[in-house]
Amino acid sequence: MSVTRRGGRFLALATGAAILLTACGGTEKPAADSTSPAAEAPAAADQTVTHAFEQEISSYNGFTPEEYSSKNHIVVNRVLQDVWYYSPEGGVGRNEEMATYEKVSDDPLTVKYTFNPSAVWSDGADIGCADVMLTYATGSGKFPDFSYISTDQWSRAEMPDCKVGDKEITLKYKSPFADWEALEMITMPAHVVAEQGGLTVEEFVDAVKAGDQAKLKKAAEFYSKGWLFNGALPDKKLLPSSGQFVIDSFTPGQSVTLVRNDKYWGEPAKADKVVIRFIPQDEQVQALQNGETNIIEPQANPDVLAQLQGLDGIQVKTGEQFLYDHLDFNFDKGPFKDDLKLRQAFALCVPRQQIVDNLIKPQQPNATTMDVRNLAPFQPGYAEAVAFSGVDKYKTVDIEGAKKLLAEAGKSKVKVRIGYNQPNPRRTQVVELIKASCDQAGFEIEDTGNEKFFNDGGDLATGNFDVALFGWAGSSLVSGWPSTYRTPSKCTPSAKGNNNGCYSNKEVDKLLDQILGETDSAEILELTKQIEKTLWDDLATIPLYSQPQLTAWSDKVQNVVPNPSQASVTWNMHQWAMQ
Repeated sequence: MSVTRRGGRFLALATGAAILLTACGGTEKPAADSTSPAAEAPAAADQTVTHAFEQEISSYNGFTPEEYSSKNHIVVNRVLQDVWYYSPEGGVGRNEEMATYEKVSDDPLTVKYTFNPSAVWSDGADIGCADVMLTYATGSGKFPDFSYISTDQWSRAEMPDCKVGDKEITLKYKSPFADWEALEMITMPAHVVAEQGGLTVEEFVDAVKAGDQAKLKKAAEFYSKGWLFNGALPDKKLLPSSGQFVIDSFTPGQSVTLVRNDKYWGEPAKADKVVIRFIPQDEQVQALQNGETNIIEPQANPDVLAQLQGLDGIQVKTGEQFLYDHLDFNFDKGPFKDDLKLRQAFALCVPRQQIVDNLIKPQQPNATTMDVRNLAPFQPGYAEAVAFSGVDKYKTVDIEGAKKLLAEAGKSKVKVRIGYNQPNPRRTQVVELIKASCDQAGFEIEDTGNEKFFNDGGDLATGNFDVALFGWAGSSLVSGWPSTYRTPSKCTPSAKGNNNGCYSNKEVDKLLDQILGETDSAEILELTKQIEKTLWDDLATIPLYSQPQLTAWSDKVQNVVPNPSQASVTWNMHQWAMQ
């Protein structure tokens, strides 16, 4: 899987969609900005555009730790909207169709939001104060019954002072926040949560203001579990949209269908329908060629790129993105728990350069190993952070050094299970290369990749791995780092957030708090360097390579624009249209 991040958080991905600047391999028409007038007249009715993704949606609510994954977010990019979106460059774009906002004070940081008077959910319910209060309840950490991916953003803000129906909301912060422009404001429909909790919207907001945990308990239970698909589409009454599309139907194992939201107040979707088909990685090129799908974002490798470039009528674009593959150690159980020497030995035998040479360079000749985690190779400060990090000791494979460390740890043979999501040909090859190298040092590498690795209750969530291999998809924001590296309150799926290995270092926790409140770019880089050095000293994770981006689509589709962030190509699906 890949994991993406919204509001700056990393999201896990089974393949790749994430941070990038693009290099051209084909051409495409530029998309209009999401808040600007349409570049062309709306497409004729009954137009359907199809997109392929290797995993199927599992929840309408992708903001719980268990469901915060690309498989959910790529579907709802234009179903559940917020006041901002990831721009084509992977930065923050303001969604002025939803709201305008401005900073009115630096001390204390204060931001005024003005929601569009016409903004409503697709069932007619108003968008405004109640929805912001739901986001506050879930994200502040003061209502732990609500399962939410992270409290690092909203815990810095004061409770909003608004009443049901208000369209103007002023938000004051208790402490500075670097990514204030990307604060999540509108996530899920508060009126649905209130109703499912046996409350009116007014009663729900009053309970949040009063801190009444007991009164909100049933609502929190619905929020955390009530939008799961569990093999079937939930009642459509529970799925109102705040965007240009609504979810219309779901066929398990096959597809989810979105249709135009006729109640949307802004620029309407051009296509009548968007169908997202669940197609394994190794079948997507054939599906594109056969016309079963119009747009794919396969994990890039030389064979796939060559196949795509040999097809007629297909646009192909490659480039860099905010997505990298990495190895995560399990700090909760298994051989690497509390054993730094074993982690060091493993790092010495992982052939990172060979992996890049064999699997990445054939497509990206200038590719290098990914040597830090929180800056992409194309971002300013990357080289400086690498030089400070201490990665040099792990740049070259050292089998004898690894053997010595194993001996010092009192080990002769150590079995290591490497888990990842199947099918994924490139990651299978990565494990093969690691096994060929690390088995020489005294490790016994076992490939435990499987199709359910990323599922709720799968190996990643339950910690059934010694080393996890997957990708983080992100953006240029910094506010996603804490949920990935901060000490979790406990090592359970609902509490550990993105920190799947349950890594813990109090000094890193402190540095993460500092970076969230820092707005000076030079100071952010200094903090980043310190974080990266500590992560290498502890061997919290082993970054491998930045994944090159690869997007391909039929030239019959207009306005396809790859996005280097976790938003993926579906960021502007409302502008897709068939010629």
